[in-house]
Amino acid sequence: MDMSKKPNYYNQTISILNELHSSYPQYNIGRHIATSLADYGDIWGITDKEFVYALSKYKAQLDMDIPHTDESEIDDIIRQGLDLDNILKEEEDNGDY
Repeated sequence: MDMSKKPNYYNQTISILNELHSSYPQYNIGRHIATSLADYGDIWGITDKEFVYALSKYKAQLDMDIPHTDESEIDDIIRQGLDLDNILKEEEDNGDY
């Protein structure tokens, strides 16, 4: 990359949005933008560079999420959540705290 050229954050933004659309077509562009900028409050003065950073961070978080598609795994997570008091009591009784 020619170091005398400034990065084109607009093109980087479009590229990240295209990647998000390809990887997560079930989410609309509004959801991607709103979620990526949720921590920014007033976005009126956000720079293009900050926007690229926010989208990149959001995309990385999405890419790290592990989908739970196995129904039995989801049922087990729910069951454990409903039984959390007993699990915590057992750990307390075992001296795990």
